[in-house]
Amino acid sequence: MSGSIYGKNYTITTWGESHGAGVGVVIDGAPAGIRLSEEDVQAFLDRRKPGTSAYVTQRKEGDICHIMSGVFDGLTTGTPIMILINNENQRSADYSEIASYYRPGHADYTFDAKYGFRDYRGGGRSSGRETIGRVAAGAVAAKFLEELGISVCAYTRSIAGIGIDYDRFDIAQREKNPFALPDAGVVDEIAALADKAISEKDSLGGIIECVIKGVPAGIGEPVFDKLDALLAHAVMSIGAVKGFEIGDGFEAAGHRGSDNNDAFCMDNGKISKKTNHSGGVLGGMSDGSDIIFRAAVKPTPSIASIQDTVNKSGEDIQVSIKGRHDPLVVPRAVVVVEAMASCTIADLILSNMGAKLENVKAVYNSEKK
Repeated sequence: MSGSIYGKNYTITTWGESHGAGVGVVIDGAPAGIRLSEEDVQAFLDRRKPGTSAYVTQRKEGDICHIMSGVFDGLTTGTPIMILINNENQRSADYSEIASYYRPGHADYTFDAKYGFRDYRGGGRSSGRETIGRVAAGAVAAKFLEELGISVCAYTRSIAGIGIDYDRFDIAQREKNPFALPDAGVVDEIAALADKAISEKDSLGGIIECVIKGVPAGIGEPVFDKLDALLAHAVMSIGAVKGFEIGDGFEAAGHRGSDNNDAFCMDNGKISKKTNHSGGVLGGMSDGSDIIFRAAVKPTPSIASIQDTVNKSGEDIQVSIKGRHDPLVVPRAVVVVEAMASCTIADLILSNMGAKLENVKAVYNSEKK
């Protein structure tokens, strides 16, 4: 299987299956000298682990990380960083029935079409559990970006069409409710809707918003490796994500150029913008303002209500999906979006080191001293 590697300079390779011995990631290209501990990575993993509320899967996993290589005396060494998370609470028998049919909304059919074989235990590589490796890699990238004054912050913007009120925006609230909402005023309404969906054996989707601060102008490439294109690639590679937009996104299609263009201005001697309809990216490169994008997350396809499908014998059947599943995947996906954005920015920051001769000379000459 190809396609498990992301990045050119800060490269991540995720591995493992939902019901295998474990999952994890190999990170190559992280500079030496980043202060890193297992606690740093664990803080990110704890934000996505299952069993934390009634609105996510009740699979009980500690998701305890083990840094197996690439760190010595609390600092990265510049060599590959391997992070392992053991699977502890598999119940593969819950999935034995689905070996004979294709679950609606899953990769069962497409896996069989491509490989002629699939690991039906929880979806194998297509399981949301694969994202653990991404989150671990994102934690390391975030530590690197922190050294450069860059922050990446994602949160739930809406669930099932119920959105936050930006007048009440408080990022501290994200950690105080089960939906990762930065608005305490909408929690009860969304909880009632989620409870109703659960009682009806159904699921909900939503939108995650991400804001990246501190990225200087000029990060990204003008053609295929545009900053926004790579962010879209990274975020759309998350299994539950079905849409991506940056800045005004699809709303820009209904605007005039005079409304959509961001006027430049001087601000304390620096070039700035009066607005940020572009979402912080112009011509595939950062423009120095906040990078703002959103990801649309589909309702979890594993639902207990009756659905139509077909089996491997070509017969029409009806099924009810058993097992432990997220009735609402959005809250746990927030940190995954944050992690993939962090990996993308880290990758392009490293790429940008060679964009100007003066950059290369500055590093090279400093190394000679």
